[in-house]
Amino acid sequence: MRVYLPGTLNTLRRLDSDRKLPPPLTGFALTPTLREWYASGETDELEYAAFTDATRASLRLLDADPLAPRRRVVLSVDVDDGDHVGLPDLDRAAVRVTAAVPIDRIAALHIDGAEAAADVRAAAAAMLAAELGSADAQFVVDGAQGHELAWYAVQELGPLLELWPD
Repeated sequence: MRVYLPGTLNTLRRLDSDRKLPPPLTGFALTPTLREWYASGETDELEYAAFTDATRASLRLLDADPLAPRRRVVLSVDVDDGDHVGLPDLDRAAVRVTAAVPIDRIAALHIDGAEAAADVRAAAAAMLAAELGSADAQFVVDGAQGHELAWYAVQELGPLLELWPD
């Protein structure tokens, strides 16, 4: 199953040094609950919905880590069916990955470009208020969500991290 794991650039640094991500990991995927929620939709559309949930979760991680560079990160990973469980009480697309994810199970890295930094910074700061129902804060979060994350191959991890030294 393809799972979208939210992260930060600090997550990528740990991945680069450890060559794996340790469990448990909360991610987002095309779950039966997500498929049921949408009356119609192609698989690609539903996976994009799960990916978008991961970008929002990345904002939550950035809010919790004020020292992390203001870039949303999502890792597309492939996990075996027995290595995850659904978390429908948390979110329709939420899953818990119960096994370590070695670097060779990562299909792609997705990272915000420099042009998104100001909007991502503001959105991370507004995320809690948006989730508590503030329309103004949701508008700020939507501003960051308007930026598409760039796609990178996992082989580009080292050079990418050189762009953001500690």
